[in-house]
Amino acid sequence: MVKGVCLRYSRDVAEADDFLQDAFIKTFEKLNQYKGTGALGGWVRRIAVTTALESLRKQKIKVTELSIHIEQLIPDEEADVLFQKIDLDVLVSKIQRLPLGYRTVFNLYAIEGYTHQEIADDLSITVGTSKSQYSRARKLLIQMLESEELRTQKILNYVE
Repeated sequence: MVKGVCLRYSRDVAEADDFLQDAFIKTFEKLNQYKGTGALGGWVRRIAVTTALESLRKQKIKVTELSIHIEQLIPDEEADVLFQKIDLDVLVSKIQRLPLGYRTVFNLYAIEGYTHQEIADDLSITVGTSKSQYSRARKLLIQMLESEELRTQKILNYVE
């Protein structure tokens, strides 16, 4: 579970392994602070997210507004159906390919359940930037997933 969290915030497996190792070191160092009131897994997950964000901050990488021109906007209902059909490993690999700002905000909002205000506070950005980064990340993910779906369909048609 924790490696999955680290993979979503990293560019690749090696960076995820670094995040994972740092998160476990912090977990063991702070084990005496665990109160037992919530799930241990949730507590460790939170440490992993915080560790990944701290590492990204140390790299002095800022969330920036990127100009991505999306050819076609897809209604939310269609996007939700597309996300539900996708294999988890495929989705994680696509999330890893997102630009850092998009990836970070997408993970915090869509997967970790942070509010845009919490994201803005944690990343020192505005709420509007958080919302636009999330929206653009979602659209770019949809574009990547649809592109892969088309390629798969073409291969299947060719094989038949």
